[in-house]
Amino acid sequence: MALRPRLSDIPKIRGAVKWYRVSAYVTGTLLLLLVLEMVLKYSPIQREIELGGSQGFIALVPDGTVRAINLSTGILIAHGWLYVVYLFADFRLWSFMRWPFLRFIQIALGGVVPFLSFIVEHFITRRVRLELAELEQAVPAPAAPSEVTNH
Repeated sequence: MALRPRLSDIPKIRGAVKWYRVSAYVTGTLLLLLVLEMVLKYSPIQREIELGGSQGFIALVPDGTVRAINLSTGILIAHGWLYVVYLFADFRLWSFMRWPFLRFIQIALGGVVPFLSFIVEHFITRRVRLELAELEQAVPAPAAPSEVTNH
């Protein structure tokens, strides 16, 4: 039998799903920037993104000639660290929802395959909302206090 989230965790789950959604969008966006950066650097274009150099605020310069801030490296580092945040948000949501371990792995893969984090986020958010709605419907509403009449 599959485990269900605890009623006491519903407020935590609502916060966890918000944090997961934000981290999914940030990680997905940085992954797309990383793919763009890799295409620029390792294709015949062979360019890196320089920030604040002599060629302007942002410029594509030949590979290995960055003299200012190497935005290509910055994107790589930022995605790596923010993927760790994404994994933490994934773990937190997964543990509150009490899902099978395979679901944790599926969500984690969303941060390493381009565009997948946006797709996974959509389906996971929908699933969380559905499961929470079912859980809240299964709980009987508290009985209204009976009126005390004085005779």
